[in-house]
Amino acid sequence: MDYEDLFIQYQNLEKSLKDKTKLVMKLQKAIAKEMEGGDLAKCITDTASMKRASEEVTALLEQIELLVASFDHREYLRCGDFAEQMLLQCKENAVDVKGTFPNFEMFPYKLRIDSNMDIFLDGRKIPCYRPGTLVQVIKKGQEKLLKASFNATRFATELASAYDLLLAHLGKPLGSDQYLKKLYEYMVPMGRSRKEYDLQSYAFDLARLYAEGSSVELKDGRRIQWGPSREGKTSIRILDGNGVEQHLSTIRFY
Repeated sequence: MDYEDLFIQYQNLEKSLKDKTKLVMKLQKAIAKEMEGGDLAKCITDTASMKRASEEVTALLEQIELLVASFDHREYLRCGDFAEQMLLQCKENAVDVKGTFPNFEMFPYKLRIDSNMDIFLDGRKIPCYRPGTLVQVIKKGQEKLLKASFNATRFATELASAYDLLLAHLGKPLGSDQYLKKLYEYMVPMGRSRKEYDLQSYAFDLARLYAEGSSVELKDGRRIQWGPSREGKTSIRILDGNGVEQHLSTIRFY
């Protein structure tokens, strides 16, 4: 199955529908003018023409309705064709993607296809079954996020405050490496707040801070040192400034 095949068939019907709809509108205007001018004979002729054109419009709409109904979008997702075509669109549009059906990540977005074959992007249901369009929505969203203002020093300061609090609770010396996922719990301690600022949002801010390199310095003179990139349960996946995958696990302020 391929949505593009469906779309091509629709476009063929759409052209005829546009032409017939345009004719109906033209005849309606003509009838109104004829009634205003008293030309009843021409009005009767155009009314009959408009009726025929309207019937053709109805027939075309019925064909479109049958065409759309014949496309089993749930089977399209279930059989894997949608995912395969989506991955191809990601490659063609330079959108980094990781995962397999039914869960994918296009950093910082997460896409999930549930048991009902509905598509969710970051927990929000997306009524889009055209892979190319969905990838464009994600790409534009990524571009918008990247253009949004970001104060690296302010975020680093907030991160350092959570870091200091964690060190105090653990009784660890200053400058100790600490897990970024644990710091997230201290930055956003309330569960309801994590719905507004979830782990993916945190990861995106980390990615933008990571892209700043060693240029960020806190008011107290401390700088950031990231731990080695290793994939694992404690790591947070990001894309660096060059679009290269990194797995951040620990951080320290020194």
